[in-house]
Amino acid sequence: MELQVGVEVRGEGLRPAKPLQVFGQLGDDRRPVAPLAQPPRRDRLQAEADFEEVFDLLGRHFAHADQAAIPAFTCYGADTALAVVSAAEEPGLPVILLVAPSAAEPRLIRTLRAIADAAAVPVCVQLEHAKDEALIGMAIEHGVDAVLADGSHLPPEANAAFVRAVRDFAAPRGVVVEAELGSVPGAEDRAEAVEVSGKTDPAQVGPFLAASGARLLACGVGNVHGRYRGAPDLDWPRLARIRAEAGPVPLVLHGASGLSPADLRRCGAAGVGKVNVNTELRTAMLATLEAGVGPARASGEDMLALTRSVLDKATGVARTVLETLGG
Repeated sequence: MELQVGVEVRGEGLRPAKPLQVFGQLGDDRRPVAPLAQPPRRDRLQAEADFEEVFDLLGRHFAHADQAAIPAFTCYGADTALAVVSAAEEPGLPVILLVAPSAAEPRLIRTLRAIADAAAVPVCVQLEHAKDEALIGMAIEHGVDAVLADGSHLPPEANAAFVRAVRDFAAPRGVVVEAELGSVPGAEDRAEAVEVSGKTDPAQVGPFLAASGARLLACGVGNVHGRYRGAPDLDWPRLARIRAEAGPVPLVLHGASGLSPADLRRCGAAGVGKVNVNTELRTAMLATLEAGVGPARASGEDMLALTRSVLDKATGVARTVLETLGG
């Protein structure tokens, strides 16, 4: 069903003249929205070609045992995205910019879209862990290439039905849908240590993919969002069984921060096409910010130097991940 959106001014700002209608359900008409007209892009055809190239690379992982995985970094602002793209442009590698639901405002999505379109390498923009249909519809309208329709909290049949509804809306608009089967514990926006739970059942993978139509599958094999409680211990035999059941659908590993370089490379060889990174990047940026505040104040509140140091650290972390996965 088409999005039905209009805007009008009601004193406190732009708001929808009618509620968002997405997948046959009413969205929240209290959510401020910007006009849906897309800003001119550098080259829309090139942007679409970039996305197809990235997805083609993802799709080839199941056929090439030594294929490197593509990293995806959570970006809470334009600064992080610029740092990640800069790191990717140095070796000429593709990369994916992730936006969490907590940060998914229209302006940020359009900003990430512009950064991706202007990059010298293929760059995609993806909405992460979205459970709200109105949020998914908004993100698609403002330019994401992919969404994770996260029904992992639901029983498998309900999860598949949710993903299928999102796919039926997204696919005609050229947007790829990722699903999660099982669960990856922990919070995407925080870094608390958590226990492993909710591993993916390989026997459910084939029926789930057939019912949902997902084109990417995030799985739980001992990985967690945030920090691991104890040493990471991925279930490699389970991952191999999931890979066998998934056929040509690329697998996605969430919670890569804390894994050794050897484990990251092994993931690519085991059929993981996309590896999500958040905690490692965020922790490094916060540590650099904390260490730099005092010197910045002492040097006349030098915000430029402080900001550059944080972004240089982010670029360095992203570069290391890219080199590890690309090697």
